Amino acid sequence: MKHQKPLQGIDTIIIRVSDIEKAKKWYQEKLDLTPVWDDPSIKLVVLDTGSPTSLTIWQTDKKIESNKETSSYPIFRTLDAKNARQDLQSKGVNVGEVIDDNSVKYFLFYDLDGNILEACQVHE
Repeated sequence: MKHQKPLQGIDTIIIRVSDIEKAKKWYQEKLDLTPVWDDPSIKLVVLDTGSPTSLTIWQTDKKIESNKETSSYPIFRTLDAKNARQDLQSKGVNVGEVIDDNSVKYFLFYDLDGNILEACQVHE
């Protein structure tokens, strides 16, 4: 009998936000993510990312601090980093420059609370 692994992959990634309603609207409008679960009682929304791993935004009353040298953050796949950056920028999203390191093209961008997000294009 084959041994079954106790962990079966990543279900969701949690991003803490200061205002769940503003964040939900931002993630829907700017990133085109669709809510699949919304729990107003605990101020939590699960968003469909188009992959097996969802993104969960969850309100906190604590100060949100992001540091690109020490923070964990999600990386979204994209087929064209330059066009993805341009699209987000046209929607008013705070975006960094596209970096091309010969194996990938990627850029950082930030939500309303300054949470770090990344979009990455793998060179084929």
